[in-house]
Amino acid sequence: MNARRSIADLSADLATRAESFCLQYFSEGRKQGNYWQVGDTSGAKGKSLAIRLQAEGGRKAGSWQDFATGEYGDLIDLLQERLGSVTLKETLREVRSFLGDAPCPAVPRDTQNRVQPEAALSKRIARARKLFAAGKPVLGTLAVTYLQGRGISRFGPALRYHPRVFLRQGEDDPDPPQRAPALLAKITDSHGQITGCARTYLDPSTGSLAAIESPKRILGQLHGHAIRFWSGEARSDLIVGEGLETTLSVGTALPEFDLASCLTATHLGLFIPPPGIKRIWIARDNDKAGRNASMRLRNQLESLGIACGDLVPSMDDFNDDLRAFGKDALRRSLLKAMKAQGLEIEDG
Repeated sequence: MNARRSIADLSADLATRAESFCLQYFSEGRKQGNYWQVGDTSGAKGKSLAIRLQAEGGRKAGSWQDFATGEYGDLIDLLQERLGSVTLKETLREVRSFLGDAPCPAVPRDTQNRVQPEAALSKRIARARKLFAAGKPVLGTLAVTYLQGRGISRFGPALRYHPRVFLRQGEDDPDPPQRAPALLAKITDSHGQITGCARTYLDPSTGSLAAIESPKRILGQLHGHAIRFWSGEARSDLIVGEGLETTLSVGTALPEFDLASCLTATHLGLFIPPPGIKRIWIARDNDKAGRNASMRLRNQLESLGIACGDLVPSMDDFNDDLRAFGKDALRRSLLKAMKAQGLEIEDG
């Protein structure tokens, strides 16, 4: 094999071995018809990311889409995400190793200009910033109707609302994009820079989630980042949670705490703490994915000298607890768990 083949050639060769690729790099997934389904680009269990195994109806093998984030691409793009923060050269070396080629030489200039993952990511982040900037404050909008319908009363400038956000069902959807109302949430890094925008599509007639596949999607970069809510005073403690609604449920019961929502269990385990934090309370869901994410984050934080505490709901997640037991009962439960782990706080 020619180790200097173009990126397009390598992508085509990967596509012919799509199922073997999935078995090696996304072993937590499973085959469903002509697709391999997995949770996300990190390889977590789930089914929101679909990889086409065989070409059909003019659609290419090896193409994929994450219906939770709206991201899509070929298998080289997917491998880049799976490997984490590596260069294109390192990703191509892994591709060639998988295909049985010789070690990767320097990437020829003509191929360097054909695929630029960093440039594509920059464009997505720019689109996310533009979308969030186009939103308006949530008070008095359908977004607040949705949140209050789930018992949530903790809001903040990280949330905005837009009445007409583009909505496409999938990469291969032949219909033109629709527009639908959406709750927007600003994803930022530990220094406050916007890296993405989470969209929660809403049904204008009911004020609940839109009845579509994957009503929650992400534009931009989430890896290591979060949606942040401040209490108004600088604190050395931070509550880090999974989903937006579950994190805001904890914040509704504990308004004096700062919050960070990582949106998924996978990204909870990848959270990068901001400077100055001494202790992080991990508000996970009550399932295996939440438990594994909490353990992964705890190991990372303890290596940085940051103390950790676990907050676990009685039901599946904290929004279930909030709606079932009420704000006051949830507050008492959370404070009791914190006290048991060494935090004394006056419950006024």
